[in-house]
Amino acid sequence: MKKFRKVLDGLTTSSPGATVGSPSCGSAAGTPTAAPTPKEIDVQETLVSENFQLCKTVRHGFPYQPTALAFDPVQKILAIGSRSGGVRILGRPGVDCYCQHESGAAVLQLQFLINEGALVSACADDTLHLWNLRQRRPAILHSLKFNRERITFCHLPFQSKWLYVGTERGNTHIVNIESFVLSGYVIMWNKAIELSTKTHPGPVVHLSDSPKDEGKLLIGFESGTIVQWDLRGKKADFRIYYDEAIHSVSWHHEGKQFMCSHSDGSLTLWNLRNTTKPFQVTFPHGKIQKDARKESCKPILKVEYKTCRNSEPFVIFSGGLSYDKAGRRPALTIMHGKAITVLEMDYPIVEFMVLCETPYNNEVQEPYAVVVLLEKDLIVVDLTQSNYPVFENPYPMDIHESPVTCTAYFADCPPDIIPILYSIGAKHKKTGYSQKEWPISGGTWTLVRNADRNTDDPSLTPPMLYKMKTSKVFEKPKPGEGRAAELVEEDPFAIQMVSWCPQSRMFCVVGISAHIILYRFSKYDANTQIVSLEVRLQCDSDDVISPSENENNPSFSEPGSHSPQPHHQHQHPASPGSRTPEGIKDSIPCLKVKDRAVRVPPGYQSELVIQLLWVDGEPPQQITSLDINSAYGLLAFGNCYGLAVVDYLQKTVILCMSTLDLYGSTDPYQRLTRSPRRNRQSTSGLTELTDNQQSIDMERNKSPTSDHVNGHCTSPTSQPCSAGKPRIPMGPEGPRLTRRGPGRPPFRKAQSAACMEISLPVSHTEESRENSFTRSRSSSVSSIDRDTKEAVTTLQFGESYGRKNDVLPTPCLWVGTSLGVVLLIPMSIPTDQEERMEEPVTMGVSGAVLMLKGSVLRFSFLDCMGALIQPPYEVWRDHNAPEDPDRLRRRKLVHFSPSSSQDACGDGHLAVVCSERQAKVFLMPSQSCLFVHNITESSFVLRADVVSVCNSVCLACFCANGHVMTLRYDHGRSSSLLLDVCFNLRTL
Repeated sequence: MKKFRKVLDGLTTSSPGATVGSPSCGSAAGTPTAAPTPKEIDVQETLVSENFQLCKTVRHGFPYQPTALAFDPVQKILAIGSRSGGVRILGRPGVDCYCQHESGAAVLQLQFLINEGALVSACADDTLHLWNLRQRRPAILHSLKFNRERITFCHLPFQSKWLYVGTERGNTHIVNIESFVLSGYVIMWNKAIELSTKTHPGPVVHLSDSPKDEGKLLIGFESGTIVQWDLRGKKADFRIYYDEAIHSVSWHHEGKQFMCSHSDGSLTLWNLRNTTKPFQVTFPHGKIQKDARKESCKPILKVEYKTCRNSEPFVIFSGGLSYDKAGRRPALTIMHGKAITVLEMDYPIVEFMVLCETPYNNEVQEPYAVVVLLEKDLIVVDLTQSNYPVFENPYPMDIHESPVTCTAYFADCPPDIIPILYSIGAKHKKTGYSQKEWPISGGTWTLVRNADRNTDDPSLTPPMLYKMKTSKVFEKPKPGEGRAAELVEEDPFAIQMVSWCPQSRMFCVVGISAHIILYRFSKYDANTQIVSLEVRLQCDSDDVISPSENENNPSFSEPGSHSPQPHHQHQHPASPGSRTPEGIKDSIPCLKVKDRAVRVPPGYQSELVIQLLWVDGEPPQQITSLDINSAYGLLAFGNCYGLAVVDYLQKTVILCMSTLDLYGSTDPYQRLTRSPRRNRQSTSGLTELTDNQQSIDMERNKSPTSDHVNGHCTSPTSQPCSAGKPRIPMGPEGPRLTRRGPGRPPFRKAQSAACMEISLPVSHTEESRENSFTRSRSSSVSSIDRDTKEAVTTLQFGESYGRKNDVLPTPCLWVGTSLGVVLLIPMSIPTDQEERMEEPVTMGVSGAVLMLKGSVLRFSFLDCMGALIQPPYEVWRDHNAPEDPDRLRRRKLVHFSPSSSQDACGDGHLAVVCSERQAKVFLMPSQSCLFVHNITESSFVLRADVVSVCNSVCLACFCANGHVMTLRYDHGRSSSLLLDVCFNLRTL
């Protein structure tokens, strides 16, 4: 565990005017405002640095770059080693443990001490480790380092205390497994082969004890030489010299025969009665050509020779396919008597192992399954059925199917949500799998309550609860079907962000094709007709007009002109400013929603799809913010052009406005057209900000770089967001979601003031004038060539005060933009259930504007006692449940209104707003800024949230430089937001 640096030791005795900050995090400012703290606010803050600890908790997904495999046939547990030094131990579903070598060296080989709860690992740094698996956290008991020789192969016989270790020099060492020290017994390569042979046999590639006599050790060298060594007599019983290199050896259980696999794709069977030549040579995949020669085949990397009581033996091997076909998939071949079955794999085979009924190598093996470790998957094949079906993998390993593009964490969920998700997910069985139980069934696992779970245990891995695919909502795009077909590429359904309400079980997904899918949870299957809404949220060619453009196009768009379109209208007249000859083909979404009733299984069922439309031949911009509230029945989303609010109960769009229109008459910036360029392809002119109350802050609002995190415009300061100019991709080595196919909606980055030229009054200092012309730090392009857009970066529904003169809290929508502006939009929502389904929800711009430095990232609300105010929600009810005439099916709403604490601390509540630069606390409804803290100047915040810790709340911030900072509220000190803990994730 890393020790945390307490960056504010001694802060209690600091003077009121002291600067609060963390040098390591680049905070050069933190001076609080002079606004006094209201007496009615009495926040009892108890958080200290010791309340925060950084620990690795769980891992999810398939082991990255697997290298080794081992199985305990008695305990029935599996171990997988990786190139980064990790070891994952798997048992029955739910038994999933991860441990890591501190050196980070690749795991070459794993060997279980069968039925003893221990594991030996051989790593690429030529070190052997003995792991104790009997404790909750597996730990290394002993380590043994080889200094002069490189380890190539290890073998530990069942119930033996001697571990045999082969090396690259061809020598074999023997290690006592109990003391984990070298025994001193070494089988030198020059003694193993004939003394007259001067050629080095190569590294040791195989070691095994004879099933007939455990005192006989079979040593296989890479060159093709095989030696059986008498351990007691310290001499060779026989030596075999073969022309082809050896990759593996496997014994017959009687100990009279063994099989070898070779580099030419052949299998040789040897009889101990005559070792001068192989008893049998076969090329399983080598066909005889016209000239009577065998065609060349790939090497057989491993072979397993297993016997059965009532049938022919199994010969199972990987590789050996002919070279005649290019692009052939990796395959595992199963030979049972005269029948040959080739199982093609999706990924290269790393290792495989045959599971048998007995751990003794001198008994009939009776194989029942094959575990195949692939580069990106784990396959278990059922050998007891003739068609060799695979077992359905119960582990959470299919996360590799596509790159992770979005994550979200939810704490303190309702206690019934996890069991019901697990039960629903378990019912989604696929066909074609083996009907037998998963053969890796070792270990024990019991469900524990969250309070009893040891979250400081890095060995735990979360089980997969439930899985769904958003692509099932849409028709599969077909080539040549208009604009939507241009979206066809490898991931048009990639997910950018999610929003989930655990109480109401409403789930919302935002996709890369500018679409939003709303899901409801049901325990019953249903026939459903998916409703589709199409929204035109795009900057028209005349939104911002320069004088030269005004001459050519006199049409001006009015506020609110971005009208939503009903879902049944797919074609619209071309806009006046359309520059494409095929404007009639515009106003269509990127993907086509299934327009027929579909049968959906229990679980999350799609109810509504919202899609942004193509406009003037340009794809819709990416959605940058999303929030859903089940109590209000509303869903809000925004992008770099504006904001839209959807009533998902009535399936209507109730608001669709550009960001500029949201200000009304309270725009803090006077936006003037400047530097007209007659021939620009862009539809927006460069704008200029005249000085207002926050112009100095806006001039400092610049980020050192820009990036998207989970699809959000996290630092939207460096790329233009012009209509019609897609962002140039970074190349094939860039992130997957930045690579575009023809016509694909690009990742546009919304701009903040750092991309504009900011005019300051002449009376400002020389330093201010030098900083007035700002260039993006991630590009050498001057801001004169950029367009100005203000993206909606965060949204939050809640009970608040939309106007300064409000007496009681009402439903509000808080809107944060990339220019550091916070807008409050009050709403009027019918309270009666019948009226709610018929009467419209009304929204109006209140004129309330709050300002911060940097793009706004997060809102949270506290009552005057410092307790976190949760948004209202609707209690979940199953819409597909059978009708009960004795029970009214009405919506049950739960509100957490700040008015509940008015008697104790007066009217109002606190609003905590965090941007990529600052954190501020506002007192509502007066909208007065109580406190401010400049989080960072040298970096910027990527993600932030107000979380509950130790019965208190704090603001947690994750910065672009890898630092995680927590800030607490304390009205009794000079600053309300104090930096308590700072640590760097890159040092872990």
